[in-house]
Amino acid sequence: MARQIQIVLADANPLVLSAMSEIFDRDSRFSLVATSSTAEGFLGTVMRVPVDVGIIDWDIPALGGAKLIEVLRDQEAAPRIVVYGDGARDLPRIAMSAGAAAFASRSDEIDNLLDACVDVYEGKMVFPFLDIRQLQKDPIQQLSRKEQVMLEALSKGLTNRELASELNISINTVKFHLSNLFDKLSVRNRAQAIAYYYSNRYSREDE
Repeated sequence: MARQIQIVLADANPLVLSAMSEIFDRDSRFSLVATSSTAEGFLGTVMRVPVDVGIIDWDIPALGGAKLIEVLRDQEAAPRIVVYGDGARDLPRIAMSAGAAAFASRSDEIDNLLDACVDVYEGKMVFPFLDIRQLQKDPIQQLSRKEQVMLEALSKGLTNRELASELNISINTVKFHLSNLFDKLSVRNRAQAIAYYYSNRYSREDE
């Protein structure tokens, strides 16, 4: 490997944070840039210094993993995110939908987390509990978090003005997100998007 992988850890549990810090410090493949017990501390670090991979607790206070990943989408050269958590509550699927690059279970060997970080650094996605190929066939899984929220709100039959009010954004921003959403779903209008949403939801419930 040409250089060490720059890592930042974020976990609310001080014991977990301490143990993980020691593990990454001992592994020559990595350079531990910083640790944080909050999402805000994590963001403060990655906005100041170059970081390749961020490892986060999904329930990191106060933003939480989903919001943290959403904020990072707007940042240039943001680190790729590995979620380190409990795989028993459908979290791998949720993390992937939110935009994480990998998921590693706390119940697995720590080497799995280390290997996942290397794979993520090399541009891979690592979700051992999921068939990523099947998820990637579903266009809804490829929508951004904002676009998924928009589609769900759209399914309620809201007008553009009502969408703007509910999502606390301007009408022009609503139109921008709708245009992107229609393109990704390969539909022409809101009626087709709503039909696609309900068709997809019912087909998933029948599986």
